[in-house]
Amino acid sequence: MLSKRFRNLVCLMALAGVLLAGCQSTGEPSAGKDGYFTWVDAQGRVQQSPIYRQPEQTSPAEAYRQEHQAPESEFNLENYPDGVQLERDGYVRPGEPPPYFSWRDADGNIRVSYYQPDTRSAVEKGRIKPPIELTPASIYQQGTQPEPAPTTEGGDPDAFAILDIDEPSGGYFEQWQSHCCESLDTGEVEQWQGSREFGLTIDGQTPVHDFMTGNSPYLLVRLPMAEERKGFILRLRSFAREGVFVPSLALLNADLKPVRIVTDMVADFVPESWHRRGYLEAFVPVFPGHGERWLLLYTRTADTLGQTIIEDKWGPRAIRHVRMGELSVTELSER
Repeated sequence: MLSKRFRNLVCLMALAGVLLAGCQSTGEPSAGKDGYFTWVDAQGRVQQSPIYRQPEQTSPAEAYRQEHQAPESEFNLENYPDGVQLERDGYVRPGEPPPYFSWRDADGNIRVSYYQPDTRSAVEKGRIKPPIELTPASIYQQGTQPEPAPTTEGGDPDAFAILDIDEPSGGYFEQWQSHCCESLDTGEVEQWQGSREFGLTIDGQTPVHDFMTGNSPYLLVRLPMAEERKGFILRLRSFAREGVFVPSLALLNADLKPVRIVTDMVADFVPESWHRRGYLEAFVPVFPGHGERWLLLYTRTADTLGQTIIEDKWGPRAIRHVRMGELSVTELSER
């Protein structure tokens, strides 16, 4: 009898051990589970139940970072995008949610509004004026003589003297200077009219001069005094009407001697609109503080033989170059 009770006691202790072990033991976590516990049901059968843990709340930005996080040693455009392009995109990477701001409505509810960053520059927004881009051109002045061409190997250095041929002396500036400009007529000159735009007309009454680049009508414009303007940007327009006058210009000192020659200007053509004609437009710096006292406008024979090709709503078309035309000049900014 005692032996039977002893056996029952052992069984009860074993069962209690199983229950205790089932409540305390956990297994290896599996996908979506944090472990399990073991227990005995009313019929004495051993059961196992998984343990689920409530997932922590993660912000959208943190979830995106966890999903797309790559090893720090990996260099690619996703982890290290182009800085200029990222700035243009408002510093929002592809796939990321746009930035937002929170606000409270009339009922007291907190709302969120997403927005697209404005990546336009201050110039594009109209807050500041765009910088003036000077017109590409050929510039000649004192001391800009080109390098002499190399002599042909085996040639006679005294060939010009033997053949009684004059060698070309000086560069383009010196050659042009020999044809201009002390003899120019200063009886009727155009006066500078401050910072406002004023027109100039080249017609049959305009004086003509034989320049090194050919015979051409010309206009002389008196520039501001050095005390008034050390330097400024000259905007020059030549309007198209049965052709367009292609200008070259020279800056002369008080004695009408050339200081600087500007030619081969790559001027932009602005098409006509309902309220104005089309025109060539160039931007050239002028320096009264460096002795430039006169603006000389003329054209070259080679330019009068050419044409300007433009493209408008009717397609490409040619505008012929002419010896006469209408121009305007404007002082834009000091330098």
